[in-house]
Amino acid sequence: MRLVQIDAPELETECYGQAARRALARLTPAGTRIGLERDPALDDVDRYGRILRYVVAAGRNVNVALVAEGAAVPYFFRNGRGHHAARLLAAARAARARRAGLWAACPRARLEPALGALTGPA
Repeated sequence: MRLVQIDAPELETECYGQAARRALARLTPAGTRIGLERDPALDDVDRYGRILRYVVAAGRNVNVALVAEGAAVPYFFRNGRGHHAARLLAAARAARARRAGLWAACPRARLEPALGALTGPA
C-alpha cells in the first residue's frame, strides 16, 4: 500500500527519511486500528500494484498529518487532485512557514506537488 497524494523522503537515501518514518510510527503505533479511504478521483493502484489510500487513525487523516508535521509533502501524480488536495497543500504551506520537519532539516526541500519532496541525500 502507498499513502496517496503524499511523498515522504526515502528511508535511507534522502534527508529526513528516518524522521519521517518515526512520525508515521508515532501516528500509527503497532496495534492501532486504521481505516483506509479510497479517493474515487484518483487511481486505485499505482504502477507497482500497490493500493493507493488515505489512512485514518483515531479519526485523523494520517496523510494530512504527516504533511502538517513536515514529514511528507503533497504529491499529485500526473497533477491529479484528490479529495484532500486542498488540505494537503494548506498543511504543507503552514509547515513550510513554520519550518517544521523537513522544511528546516533539508535545504533542498521544495513544495512542487507534481514532483514530490526532492529532499536530496541524507
